[in-house]
Amino acid sequence: MRDIVQTELEQFLIMIELPQNFIHEAPEGYSYHVHEFKRNVVSIWLLHHANYSYSSDPVSTIWGFVKSKTTKRGTTYTYHAPINSNKIGNEVCISKTSPYTAMQLNLNPLEAVLFS
Repeated sequence: MRDIVQTELEQFLIMIELPQNFIHEAPEGYSYHVHEFKRNVVSIWLLHHANYSYSSDPVSTIWGFVKSKTTKRGTTYTYHAPINSNKIGNEVCISKTSPYTAMQLNLNPLEAVLFS
């Protein structure tokens, strides 16, 4: 019984860390913080450590959400853009996200050339 509790605790601790295949490094002056959103979903927050006059706490913004699925072969992760901090949006490819957000840019062809 103790082994089962230990295993569940280890899985919980692993889940509140960034997924192993998360490719971004936090930008300078920022850090990532992970919260459990639902049983198999975590939210990733981007914390800005600059001093603001209206808050002594770090200012944060939602980066996105990560859904995990565990099977016999291992754990897979799918990344989702946020609609807002309480609502999960569409699935996104991690390679098409930025260190600041998982939201996708809707660029016209000219903007796509200029900003890529």
